[in-house]
Amino acid sequence: MSIIQSVAVIGLGSMGMGVAKSCLRAEFDVYGIDINPQALETLTTCGAKATATSAVPFAKALDAVVIVVVNAQQVRTVLFDSGLAAALKPNTPVMVCATISAEDAKAIAAELAVYALPMLDAPISGGAAKAEAGELTVMASGPQSVFARLEPVLSAVAGQVYPVGDAIGMGSTVKIIHQLLAGVHIAAGAEAMAMAARANIPLDLMYDVVTHAAGNSWMFENRMKHVVDGDYSPTSMVDIFVKDLGLVAETAKSLHFPLPLASTALNMFTTASNAGYGKEDDSAVIKIFPGITLPNKE
Repeated sequence: MSIIQSVAVIGLGSMGMGVAKSCLRAEFDVYGIDINPQALETLTTCGAKATATSAVPFAKALDAVVIVVVNAQQVRTVLFDSGLAAALKPNTPVMVCATISAEDAKAIAAELAVYALPMLDAPISGGAAKAEAGELTVMASGPQSVFARLEPVLSAVAGQVYPVGDAIGMGSTVKIIHQLLAGVHIAAGAEAMAMAARANIPLDLMYDVVTHAAGNSWMFENRMKHVVDGDYSPTSMVDIFVKDLGLVAETAKSLHFPLPLASTALNMFTTASNAGYGKEDDSAVIKIFPGITLPNKE
């Protein structure tokens, strides 16, 4: 079994940047790939072996590829439309960390197999802070041989790795169910804080009470702080949850399974996106509630 020394991290957003930095701390040769020149400059400053808008020029030097983009179409673009899959050495493991449907995960794995490239279906969670600290939660599925190959990378980026089966698509399904909870928690938190605003309860007081009481959740504590601060600079956007809760709905439809809460949350995020808040932090879903005054960062 070949030793992994060089890793391409494709997608240097809030999560991918943390993944790349974690790989640097683990002393991999890191190739950072993104279309954002500022992200490339940041990773170069951190000590990346190289950065570029495409991994194709470095393909033969790579021992592993980690893809941290938004959706299945972006995964296909960086792997197939760019020519990367055809350029990689056979048997180079590809770790797909995007939140995608199980069907897309299976299809991408099948396309990679044409080039003799094994895939780990490995969505991640934990946010930018845990990505930065190398403490992500990874819920992954794929052949045990691929887990073994990627173990050094998984150790570098994750605090917890959950192997959820050999079959591609199982990891994606676990992540989709997780996103059901995440989206509903944000939507419920926004509803509660909006009601507090309508009742003229100071939002910093409401936030303090909830985060020290039984109604708290990680999503409430993290996202409603943005509301209190009036700062909707995105780490995860409203449109991400339109996409993710859409995947939840599609998965439930395939299972003939009802989703009374997740369906409402999807409608809330879609309403926020249609109102022009799609590129703001996902906590901006609170802006759909009429007749309330919210803090506004100066």
